[in-house]
Amino acid sequence: MMKLLKTILILLFVAGLLAAGFGYGRWYSTRPANNTRQRKVAYYVDPMHTWYRSDHAGIAPDCGMKLVPVYSDGTQGSSDDGGVMPSPAERQQLVGVRYELAAWSTHIDQLHAVGKVTPDETKTVRIQARTDGWIDTVVADFTGKHINQGDPLFTFYSPELRASQQEFLLAIKASRSMQASSMQDSMTNSQALLDASRRRLQLLKMTPEQIDEVERTGKPLASITVFSPISGYILARNAFPGQRITPETELYTLADESQVWVVADVFEADAPRIFAGQTASISIAGGPRVAAKVSYIQPQVDPVTHTLKVRMALPNPGRLKPDMYADVEFESGGARKLMVPAEAVLDAGTSKTMFIDAGEGRYVIRQVETGERAGDRVEIVRGLQAGERYAASGVFLLNSESQMKAAAQ
Repeated sequence: MMKLLKTILILLFVAGLLAAGFGYGRWYSTRPANNTRQRKVAYYVDPMHTWYRSDHAGIAPDCGMKLVPVYSDGTQGSSDDGGVMPSPAERQQLVGVRYELAAWSTHIDQLHAVGKVTPDETKTVRIQARTDGWIDTVVADFTGKHINQGDPLFTFYSPELRASQQEFLLAIKASRSMQASSMQDSMTNSQALLDASRRRLQLLKMTPEQIDEVERTGKPLASITVFSPISGYILARNAFPGQRITPETELYTLADESQVWVVADVFEADAPRIFAGQTASISIAGGPRVAAKVSYIQPQVDPVTHTLKVRMALPNPGRLKPDMYADVEFESGGARKLMVPAEAVLDAGTSKTMFIDAGEGRYVIRQVETGERAGDRVEIVRGLQAGERYAASGVFLLNSESQMKAAAQ
């Protein structure tokens, strides 16, 4: 029992020594702070803008931060007089000033425009008769109907075409009768007459099969069938049963659907960035993007919309229809440019300014000239050199600091 009591007393004695030592160290370790408080304060400064001075403690009028003391020995305290005042570089970091190195870069800019699908005019065919006549039957009987090459469009009767068939039959008969003749000149003339009559039927747009049928049967065709020369759809129709037609009558307009045009509207301000042969990416009706090239640029600007018509040709797998909307993306650029974030340039309207790092938290204000803008970056064409370190963000704060410093001075 005595041994246990003795052990407890020894432990209590050691704990008392540790508590005394801790209290002593805590009390005397804060003496430098007390010594700091005993030093004489020369003035107070704004921790963010050291050029602002005050002869009494308070709040900085520009940023709302607590003023820090500067002692007579030149040392500075903190707002709570227990720390070290941040350096100019640290202060800029605290307020979000970020620096970057100016560097050359190759930038590809994307220019978006809205387009529309239209028929390829170079593949549009107009159907007309070569002689006067009357339409008998109409097979292609509505606009928008899809037709294949060789499908019948309509049949018609023509007195002139019938007379030409009769002449062809007479030329055939004369040529056959002269084959047994010993007169070479007569044989030559009859063959020339036959060739001329055949050629006349061809010019009147009778097909080789129709001409062969006339020759085989020895009878003229009363009604001539006109066939489609292409595969596509009927863009316009002006053919009706019983209608009288002339060579000037435009009966059908057929659009070849194997290829279409996409015509994009580009604003006149962006027109200098478009050129023939330029690469474009097109998406129609939410489909996959396909590559194309600018094939033609209209020479005039639309006076109503002030847009420029830019044309591209696309192969049509069959799903592209006229007047479909298209999202067109042009690729421009590719040259080496000195690009910086747009927020790094302070645009005052009449002048544009950048803040160049001068080291140790100091900066130099420099006038610059900008070029093209691409997204959130802008080109610097004058006033900045590659390799220079500039403020990429927080330039409004730097600008207000420089203005307040100038006003204070």
